[in-house]
Amino acid sequence: MNTPQPATSDVAFGFDNSYARLPPQFFARQAPTPMPAPQVIRLNAPLAAFLGLREEAVAPGLVDQLFSGSALPNDAEPLAMAYAGHQFGGFAPQLGDGRAVLLGELVGSDGIRRDVQLKGAGRTPFSRGGDGRAALGPILREYIVSEAMHAFGIPTTRALAAAVTGETVLREQPLPGAIITRVAESFVRVGTFQFFAARQDYDSVRTLADYVIARHYPSAEQAEHPYRELIAQVSAKQAALIAQWMHVGFIHGVMNTDNMQIAGETIDYGPCAFMDTFHPSTVYSSIDRMGRYAYANQPTIGHWNLACFASSLLPLLNDDEDAAVTEARAAIEDFPEKFQTAWRAGMAEKFGFTNPDDTDVKLGQEFLHLLDTQNADYTLAFRRLAELADDDPSTSETLGALFDDASELHLWLRRWRDRADRESTTGSERQSKMQQVNPVYIPRNHLVEATIQSALQGDLKPFHALTTTLETPYVRQEGREAFELPPEPDEVVHQTFCGT
Repeated sequence: MNTPQPATSDVAFGFDNSYARLPPQFFARQAPTPMPAPQVIRLNAPLAAFLGLREEAVAPGLVDQLFSGSALPNDAEPLAMAYAGHQFGGFAPQLGDGRAVLLGELVGSDGIRRDVQLKGAGRTPFSRGGDGRAALGPILREYIVSEAMHAFGIPTTRALAAAVTGETVLREQPLPGAIITRVAESFVRVGTFQFFAARQDYDSVRTLADYVIARHYPSAEQAEHPYRELIAQVSAKQAALIAQWMHVGFIHGVMNTDNMQIAGETIDYGPCAFMDTFHPSTVYSSIDRMGRYAYANQPTIGHWNLACFASSLLPLLNDDEDAAVTEARAAIEDFPEKFQTAWRAGMAEKFGFTNPDDTDVKLGQEFLHLLDTQNADYTLAFRRLAELADDDPSTSETLGALFDDASELHLWLRRWRDRADRESTTGSERQSKMQQVNPVYIPRNHLVEATIQSALQGDLKPFHALTTTLETPYVRQEGREAFELPPEPDEVVHQTFCGT
């Protein structure tokens, strides 16, 4: 039985497809499978404009077809990328895009090249028996969370469009099918390098490394040891990224090496979640039964993934194996220090400090310990702390209400104010700066779940309302009080699930 092929439209996106010009072992040529009754439910018009998409590409008469894979831009070169990966510590030598198709690359108004990919586009040679489809819930989750991460200023893949497909997919139960068009600086992963290293195809590893350097890390090309410098620069980006996750209480949920993107963006929003009550050991993912990817473990896992990346490049570092291992270790050994530097800098901003002080780390750790032992909401605690920064002690009750016992909090607040008094800024200036880094709104798990359940019943209004609110997460919005509050006891989400 022949697989249906998408129509080719008269519309060009303006693609310039460099990955498609790599050797054939890097991908499989693969068109998306047309959908029976596609309908775009949200189009990210500002992102489309930023990417330079022409008006005809997002015209009502064609948008449903183009952003579902039922029709292709005439300059698309669709392909499924090959990669491998460590999944929960076990190595899978072949994974690849089992339900995603890279359409091509666009150069945005900032001059940066980005990939445009359909996720949920149908079966590929890498599907490993899967149906290649996506259900509506995971697509909505990825749209909501990825766009929220962008609004937080955290490097991330972006959501260009979400569409329902008009078909049913089978998971634990029949569910509406959907597809997301997502955008990234690259979909090259640590696992892409591992794919070739596992086959001892080091010519391809070198080709890939040269491609990544030219596209993402051009300064490494001028270094005395370009491949070692590549590893070091990827390591630095991941250290900063994971620190930013933790500043907003984000838990990726599935930090496999095939989910660590080389360009330093957050990728693959499967069983991800944001903490409500602060506990460092928090795990939401239903498949993370041992807590490997718990909130507090994310820096350690990031370092482990980078060791896998460096191992894939060993023959490029030195012909002598022992010397290559020494170089690889040197390239990533400062990851913990870089993470701590980034984490401390971000936490200092959250506490309203602009001039480093030797007491800052201890003071911050004391506050986090209080949040942990007193079952306080992480996001609300920092936002309400920001509201205290204008030197009005009478407002401390709103923060204290979050704690089981606020007596220790009030002692801590005295130390915090003493420390803040050593800053050169005024209270109102500190408050303004703190409110720019401590969000009012996050994609709270119970809100995301309620949004998905409403959508499954045919009501997309909650999805649009939540997504729109999260576009400006640092500004309190009238009538959006429900999006600020933590869940009631019967609303708490204890587990999140992978879309597959």
